[in-house]
Amino acid sequence: MQVIPAIDLLDGRAVRLHKGSYEEVTVYHESPLEQARIFAEAGFDHIHVVDLNGARSGEFVNLPHIREIISELGISVQTGGGIRKYEDVKMLLDAGLSGIICSSMAIKNESDWVRSLKEHPEAMILGMDLKEGKIAYAGWLETAEESVDSFLGRMIQEGLKEVLCTDISKDGTLSGPNFDLYNRLHNNYPGIRLIASGGVAELSDLETLNSAGIDAVVVGKAYYENRITLEEMASFNY
Repeated sequence: MQVIPAIDLLDGRAVRLHKGSYEEVTVYHESPLEQARIFAEAGFDHIHVVDLNGARSGEFVNLPHIREIISELGISVQTGGGIRKYEDVKMLLDAGLSGIICSSMAIKNESDWVRSLKEHPEAMILGMDLKEGKIAYAGWLETAEESVDSFLGRMIQEGLKEVLCTDISKDGTLSGPNFDLYNRLHNNYPGIRLIASGGVAELSDLETLNSAGIDAVVVGKAYYENRITLEEMASFNY
């Protein structure tokens, strides 16, 4: 199982939200580059970066910080937030991003999402953020009416290879992942690379996900709150 350290960017700073609320923000580092450097020096060659400004407004406010991380450290970055159309995907790929996570575009602009998926199948990641069982988008402020299984089934037919699934009720809570959710998705869609996100609180959570055969997991707050060390996280990547 791959463990992917997370950096959430808001106004150029590394932060975490509580359950996706922009009203509950904790700043962990003033410099995203220096935070990414800490991960790189610990042996991580791939990180997860979310542009929270972009997720809310659709503008890539923090792209210069992401470009700097890639150019200075030479690590690969998957990113989400603010991606609304095909041209956004092209711009981010041209900027050096290795993975493009889309949630709003997949729901609200399906034609551009499917085009991106067909042209760049290895780079496109469906951001399936779940709020009370429904797919949330637009900074987790809106939810789709189509069921998870219906939408996911259609996207797999279009060539989807990778899903990053977040249980919003768990995100930033340190209350443990939704193991039932990830087990169900892993068992029902074995051909999909599944990245779990949200709720990781301690080493045993990573061990449980690893034992369940989950492909990857994003870790953010548990690291920032000193619940899991970088050494413990990195031990799964060998």
